[in-house]
Amino acid sequence: MPVWLGSLFLIGFGSGVLAVAYRGWQHGELPAGVNGFKPYRPNREDNPLAFHFFFALYICAGIALVVWGLLALIGMAPPLKFQ
Repeated sequence: MPVWLGSLFLIGFGSGVLAVAYRGWQHGELPAGVNGFKPYRPNREDNPLAFHFFFALYICAGIALVVWGLLALIGMAPPLKFQ
């Protein structure tokens, strides 16, 4: 796989994660998995600690993916290895 394609994938996926975090910040609710058979969506009013924890997790993960993609694109980080 070409390096630019893996970098594009990382940048796109990281941008998507950052978009989910931004939308969650605007609406005050983030998707955070499942609780039994119901989706778990912490919000600012009911569970502010969980909301801010998952918001920070989304932001850090999104930034890490975008930075990895950019660094792989210029050759300073290892590219994705798809098989």
